[in-house]
Amino acid sequence: MSTKAFCYVCFFMVFTTITSLAAEQLSKKPNILVVLFDDLGYGQPGCYREDSEFKTPNIDRLAREGMRFTDAHSASAVCTPTRYGLLTGRYPSRIGQFGVLTTYSEPIIPPERLTLASLLKQSDYETACIGKWHLGMKWEGKPGNESQIPVGSKLVVSPNSLGFDYFYGFTHARNISTIIEQDSVVENVADVENQPRMIAKAVHWLEQRDENKPFFLYFPMCPPHTPIATATEFHGKGGVAGKEAKYGDWMHQGDHMLGQLLGVLDRRGLANNTLVIATSDNGAAGRAYAPLRGEKTSIYEGGHRVPFVVRWPGQIKAGSVLNETICLNDIIATCAEITGKKLPDNAGEDSFSILPALLGNAKGPLRETTIHQSHAGDLALRHGSWKLIFLKNGKQQLYNLKSDLSETKNLADANPEVVAKLTERMKQSTSNGRTTPGAPQQKEEGKKNSKIKRK
Repeated sequence: MSTKAFCYVCFFMVFTTITSLAAEQLSKKPNILVVLFDDLGYGQPGCYREDSEFKTPNIDRLAREGMRFTDAHSASAVCTPTRYGLLTGRYPSRIGQFGVLTTYSEPIIPPERLTLASLLKQSDYETACIGKWHLGMKWEGKPGNESQIPVGSKLVVSPNSLGFDYFYGFTHARNISTIIEQDSVVENVADVENQPRMIAKAVHWLEQRDENKPFFLYFPMCPPHTPIATATEFHGKGGVAGKEAKYGDWMHQGDHMLGQLLGVLDRRGLANNTLVIATSDNGAAGRAYAPLRGEKTSIYEGGHRVPFVVRWPGQIKAGSVLNETICLNDIIATCAEITGKKLPDNAGEDSFSILPALLGNAKGPLRETTIHQSHAGDLALRHGSWKLIFLKNGKQQLYNLKSDLSETKNLADANPEVVAKLTERMKQSTSNGRTTPGAPQQKEEGKKNSKIKRK
């Protein structure tokens, strides 16, 4: 055999081996870890802004080892509605949810609705939510005040009702001192003790997993959302000087928690078969970062364009960057495709699988349209580079994000045909009750607990 022919044979054997290993890994159900930062802005991690003053080595590590999305969006510019979209794959505007919930707000996800957790349980995943819930809970009565619930208080409807085998966390950031395990309040602690308890429990849960059974861990943390309750060990470690120093320390603590979870995967040899997603529920609070306009609560890009990094060794090319428009809603459809499940018509109505993009074989845009919403009730429809905003006061604004990412030039008057086309698409989305293919779904009436809250 000639040297040239031998080289071709060797290359073919190596290529076939690598391809076979990748196919084998894809056929094996991967573990899934979703880490949700709270109010982490697009311009804050170092992998998104080279001159960032914040220390985010673990987010940056994921970007190096996996894929970084530059056009990812939360379902809303505030907390509660985004979490609804992430777990259900449905736009929160469909249930009239624009604001955030309080301690005793009723659950906004009914037990009969398929969630990311209940979907994965169908594929024999062990499921857990550890951290901030903020989607409403049904209590036995009203056992305490808004900021603290007595130990021993019981839940009638909890995250366990929505597919999570295990829950350990707290209702929302204004009730961070009350810690719940499964359906009971188990402890009241100082604010500063909450996040160390959350990460310790998450690490312990991961360490106890059966290696032969896949797991799904949803870890919605508090940083960098208020209250800034930084543990002593992180004081002065965030690398930020002046009045933002405490905020920088708090953000660094959040990044460190992500690092602790990655460390467990490394120690247990689970990293290669674990899909890790780290993202944020909305933009930064009170902080705008160029070139994006706006911040948390806003209908402009700074309100809902968020960091989104994904790692899955052997499947996702390390160091890759993708400019495709995606939404946190897409996680459920992606997991459905990974596990070979078909979403029923009444689930994931606004969720598109991003698996083709992760594997590097996408044939075109992942989504034709994406709908955004603000805290005040404004809506926007994204189609290609066009973004049409429907302000609550009835006015419309049109921007071309390809040429004007900062949304400085309203082109609505100059492009009436684009306004008309996108307006019609919004009407179709509303009337169909979905943006994915499938049977039309009925619109739900607005919820009684969808009142606007500022934090």
